[in-house]
Amino acid sequence: MELSSYFKSIIEQDKCAVVICSLAHEIIYMNPAAIARYEKWGGQALIGKSLLDCHKPQSVEMIKKVVTWFAMSKEHNTIYTTHNDKENKDVYMVALRDEEGALIGYYEKHEYRNAETAKAYDFDI
Repeated sequence: MELSSYFKSIIEQDKCAVVICSLAHEIIYMNPAAIARYEKWGGQALIGKSLLDCHKPQSVEMIKKVVTWFAMSKEHNTIYTTHNDKENKDVYMVALRDEEGALIGYYEKHEYRNAETAKAYDFDI
């Protein structure tokens, strides 16, 4: 069974922004939530650009250090980077690896801490 369509659908439907980068820090994918979130900075036009151009020097230094740490061990896969009080979320950098465990890229993961306000199973059939 080919899983790539399933994985792509998971990412496409995620409410959180997902920006995937190569080891050269090139933005290679943005899900619809990321395109909308970063619209004022170019949105979809950011694909193919360097993620490093979107950050301040101190952040660029930390991104590079984290990628170096990811490369040091197959066990180094997720690191907490910050908490955003305004949006009540924690932010992590996550390593992306191929089937053999080689580092192939990374992405930033947002975990919101606010409770869902929608009603459970609120739909009509």
